[in-house]
Amino acid sequence: MKNFYAFQVNDIGGAERSLSEFAGKVLLVVNVASKCGNTPQYKNLQTLYTRYHERGFEILGFPANNFRQEPGTDAEIQSFCSLTYGVTFPMFAKISVKGKDIHPLYAFLTDKETNPQFAGKITWNFNKFLVDRAGNIVGRFDSKDDPLGDKIPRAVEEALDR
Repeated sequence: MKNFYAFQVNDIGGAERSLSEFAGKVLLVVNVASKCGNTPQYKNLQTLYTRYHERGFEILGFPANNFRQEPGTDAEIQSFCSLTYGVTFPMFAKISVKGKDIHPLYAFLTDKETNPQFAGKITWNFNKFLVDRAGNIVGRFDSKDDPLGDKIPRAVEEALDR
């Protein structure tokens, strides 16, 4: 069985990266979209990232068009995120987060075998998975959960303090 760090992904610029480079950090993995009612969450995600980054926190943004709200190219997405929301957290190439062509990382995140406590299909854009420093999935948050609301910062702090 694979672990979280075993996956290879392409960053938004097209370079292949191993998730093992994030070992030892607390991660929030988010499927994102530019034309969604939740798109303004980019602002609060960036604030969350800025708040905790120096303590070993990363946000990994994975654009996905599964809900037909991310039609752009990777270059267009990168430009939009940077210019509109000042995003500086790592962004990755557009992937599929559900269905027959689901990316292996998201198959891992949503599968009952590999993630029994937080498994289940991605229901909308901006679903969020919290991964601890050891690569364990320790939380899942709904699309409507505000990155600066009560739940997510508290869970991030708990994971950082472990």
